[in-house]
Amino acid sequence: MRLNHRTGAACGVLLAVIGASFAAMPLRGASAQEPNAPAAARSGNPGTADIAAVDGDWIFVEDRTPGRTLEQINPPMSSSFSMRVEEGAVVLNGHGSGHRDVRVALDGAVAEREDAGKVASYRGGWKDGAFEYEVSFERVDGTAGSGISLIRRTFRPTADGLLVTVAIDPPSGSESTGLYRHPADIAMPVPAKATIGDVGWIAGAWTGTRSSGSSVEERWTPPLGGAMLAVSRTVNSKGRMAGFEYLRIVERDGGLVYVAQPGGKAATEFVLSELTASRAVFDNPRHDYPKRITYELSADGTLTATTGFMKGGTPRRFEFRRAVP
Repeated sequence: MRLNHRTGAACGVLLAVIGASFAAMPLRGASAQEPNAPAAARSGNPGTADIAAVDGDWIFVEDRTPGRTLEQINPPMSSSFSMRVEEGAVVLNGHGSGHRDVRVALDGAVAEREDAGKVASYRGGWKDGAFEYEVSFERVDGTAGSGISLIRRTFRPTADGLLVTVAIDPPSGSESTGLYRHPADIAMPVPAKATIGDVGWIAGAWTGTRSSGSSVEERWTPPLGGAMLAVSRTVNSKGRMAGFEYLRIVERDGGLVYVAQPGGKAATEFVLSELTASRAVFDNPRHDYPKRITYELSADGTLTATTGFMKGGTPRRFEFRRAVP
């Protein structure tokens, strides 16, 4: 299955979203705390131990938005992000808008970033045991524009992890909540017992076509020596290669591990957690997205590849047929 990048790590099989990387943009300016600064900024500075609790890399674990159906489950913001605590500030990365190394002062001073004809203004602080910031968007030319005008994000350390609440255009807009943890604090699944021969039904040359008209192929070697190897290639509707990936399934500690290297870059591993005669599920809850990769062979010979979260959401699905010799 084809994996791509979403936030810098190897990401989803087949139809996973390719995340863009953005160069750091200089601060446009900063001002002293204004009278109408959010309450979070006016509440004073937290203790060192308090603010340190939001530091580090964070991975989405669970949607805790009330009233959502299984299909509606999604993270409130990026599947992964980081915050670096400095003296008097928190530095944001992976929080959206393509902005990197955004320094949000705890005294309510404003940090601005300008791009694509808009100015994003960040302002935040510590309030009632949580780090909170707002980012507002205005057009540089002063004209009214469509889209989101304000986002408020709250990060509350709890015994269970970091509880993140995101409000879009409050108070009339939407609000969602999710739980995040440090990767090392997320338990890996218990591996299913298996040998490489148990997934031999994946072997062969497989092809499929996306709705965009691009074609995808995966070519898997037969099981041998405790491993199966594969290469995946995507060719767009103009006949140009749009991506490739090195894949392998290997025996390890009595189970199987699925290893993906999109574009030949760093490998990401998924542990076999479920297995039947025609279905194999590989999980990595410490990965941002996808967290689960599933192969399933149907009675009519179709090989279905699915990627998504451990629970709920809208998995990405792709169907292969055996290539004609």
